[in-house]
Amino acid sequence: MKIEHFAFNVADPVAVAGWYTKHCDMRVARSLDRPPYTHFLADSSGQVMIEIYNNPSDQVPSYGDMNPLLLHLAFVCPEPETRRAELEKAGATFVDEVCLDDGSHLVMMRDPWGLAIQLCKRGQPMLV
Repeated sequence: MKIEHFAFNVADPVAVAGWYTKHCDMRVARSLDRPPYTHFLADSSGQVMIEIYNNPSDQVPSYGDMNPLLLHLAFVCPEPETRRAELEKAGATFVDEVCLDDGSHLVMMRDPWGLAIQLCKRGQPMLV
């Protein structure tokens, strides 16, 4: 099987989708202009999507209170320092940075709604 998408219940899916398309090289693959305002966002490869929606039948998690190691959205990023600065200007916040012996550089941040995002420059790429 192949993963189609991973879903996030958020308070303001229209704003979240707008931020990710503007700042994270994602594009809207499908959306609803009525509740639950579902947006399927495809990554730059067009092979992976996330789903952003607001479904009041369950809670919107307090992403900002979660340890980023519990849940984070990771992006392949060839220049994590440059992208970190760009995302900070767009409202993201820095959390942590790790440089590994294999040459990997991982930068953990939070989007403006608290969801943890990771910028991954791998010493040995994991995806081709």
